[in-house]
Amino acid sequence: MTTSPPRARQDAGALPPPLPAARRLLKHPALMHYNRLAALVLLANAAFTWAYWPLATPTLGHAALANLALAVLVRQQYVINLLFRLATAAPTTWPLKVRWTLGKVYHFGGLHVGGALAGTAWFLALTISTPDAALRAVGWTLLALLAIVIATALPPFRARHHDHFERIHRFGGWTALALFWTHTLLSSPGPWEVGVLAVVTFSVALPWLRLRKVDVHLERPSSHVVLARFDHGETPFAGSSTAISRSPLKEWHSFANVPTPGRPGFRLTVSRAGDWTGSFIDDLPQQVWVKGITTAGVANIEVLFRKVVYVATGSGIGPCLPHLLAAKVPSRLVWATRDPRATYGDALVDEILAVQPHALVWDTSRHGKPDMVRLAHEAYRDFGAEAVICISNKRLTWQVVHGLERRGIPAYGAIWDS
Repeated sequence: MTTSPPRARQDAGALPPPLPAARRLLKHPALMHYNRLAALVLLANAAFTWAYWPLATPTLGHAALANLALAVLVRQQYVINLLFRLATAAPTTWPLKVRWTLGKVYHFGGLHVGGALAGTAWFLALTISTPDAALRAVGWTLLALLAIVIATALPPFRARHHDHFERIHRFGGWTALALFWTHTLLSSPGPWEVGVLAVVTFSVALPWLRLRKVDVHLERPSSHVVLARFDHGETPFAGSSTAISRSPLKEWHSFANVPTPGRPGFRLTVSRAGDWTGSFIDDLPQQVWVKGITTAGVANIEVLFRKVVYVATGSGIGPCLPHLLAAKVPSRLVWATRDPRATYGDALVDEILAVQPHALVWDTSRHGKPDMVRLAHEAYRDFGAEAVICISNKRLTWQVVHGLERRGIPAYGAIWDS
């Protein structure tokens, strides 16, 4: 473990210069792959409109259903895992630029956004062109509901009122699906429409069919963090996440699974980051609700590269830990946190150092906050890595990811799109 003073580490080497302006523009946050995928869906719909104009009323309905089905299905856990499996199947002998792009698979939410916007637009056109009074009534009701769901999913509202966004998205989505069924059945549907709606409905219901209450064993090394251990018959794969709740219809919180090689069950690292996590740490509940299918996360893209650097701050060590323990890919850890042993306990820190003896663990209570972009680049350079994976808060994640990418270094981190 390295804990050099701040000046010694941050003066160790200058950052490389930014890419030329044209290439740097493509790395701008506004042009990230998430937005590119959303634009691609909208452009595909525009091209379809241009190619087949004028469109018959049934075609409007088919286009609306196809896009809304895309919006729902691309968020289904099995589909997400399949997307990750396909993207990470590329061998490390492929050109780095190709693997760099494949690593952006976790931006798949752009397909969700594009499908939702296009589907709503098609349904608006369908409702306007429908002469039947009952269909128009259902259509305008559904459109009003979709407008509310879309408006509350926009980043400004979602960031400030995430609990409200989650509930509106959940209950509004269920109601919208029921209204879509009503509209479809009133329209004398064919087997295709009913089949697609049945698949969408099953996709929405499947995680809830796996809802159950399970025991949890909690260890609280400090007032800031709880280590939650589960052993209810499931050992998830490294890099997956599990959603837990104390009130299933109100709110859910996802945490990275930390399976230990050779042992059943798994752990979650829950740090104090709001009212829900705070009460969880203070109350130490004996049981929680779990649902759904363990789902791949951003760090699963590590297998696309020969060597990676993990950059974490605070409890961001949780999503990194399963990959460090599994050691599928040679890696180097840079972890900045407040008093690691006092906060997370000797056992966890020793476990990390056992698999990462050369890790840079930066104690912010002693040295202050470091320049994480510089530390990430230094580790990337010295270790000979091909990519950097950052697990931190939103501001610092974007700072590290875009600070490196605009300098031509593949970098990855959460995009907070759910």
